[in-house]
Amino acid sequence: MESWQDMDRAALDDAYANADHIADAAAYPPRWAAEAADFRARSDVSTIAYGPGEAEALDLFRPEGAPHGLVVFVHGGYWRRFGRSDWSHFAEGALSAGYAVAMPGYPLAPGARIAEITACIARAVDRAAEDVSGPIRLTGHSAGGHLVARMIMADAAPACIARIATCVPISPVADLRPLVPQSMNDDLRLDAAEAVAESPALGHPLAGPAVTVHVGAEERPSFLWQADALGAAWDVPVRRAPGRHHFDVIDALRDPASPLMRDILA
Repeated sequence: MESWQDMDRAALDDAYANADHIADAAAYPPRWAAEAADFRARSDVSTIAYGPGEAEALDLFRPEGAPHGLVVFVHGGYWRRFGRSDWSHFAEGALSAGYAVAMPGYPLAPGARIAEITACIARAVDRAAEDVSGPIRLTGHSAGGHLVARMIMADAAPACIARIATCVPISPVADLRPLVPQSMNDDLRLDAAEAVAESPALGHPLAGPAVTVHVGAEERPSFLWQADALGAAWDVPVRRAPGRHHFDVIDALRDPASPLMRDILA
């Protein structure tokens, strides 16, 4: 892949424009929303506020019987799109394995900066941990992959960090510096200092949680680079899901026996 420092704004915009390179990409969000609504309608789910803002709430799904622990899934959308209820069906794999699942919402850019969103997710994890005992297992997709990686770094970790057993970023944006020249930064408002401070690949994880990075083998070169950058910086495994792109790599969350869920549930 050409170095991001050598790419102009148009090339960088294209390098991170997943939908432009996925067949029938426009069909995914409405399908996600419909499947999520159906799953919520037949699930034991409650909505819990973790902060004063309207978006500062999480959906907590409970399995039958006492949960083995808590899985937290943080959604993506470049910190600018979607909400917690768009992804409910991706709780299926962890629920069927006996885990409670928390899906936090968070304020979106441009109303919130990425550092503020990071702090929101830490509060959400702590709030969910109050209601569910046992080990905590973090996973998130794209921007959500960035956010869960930040949860196991000293400057952003929630108070319940000692309970976090695993962290599995999926297709994470781990180095935010390539976003600064992009058009999306009109919303994100990243400056050079925040891009460095908020980049997991430019920092270090806390000892304790087992970390594995997952990415679709058919993703854009920029996302393969992002996954490999985090794996190299943190000296953790990077697994490429054969035949998967940025939108369908998360389908494995619905299967408790998938390699992705095996790494989450360890």
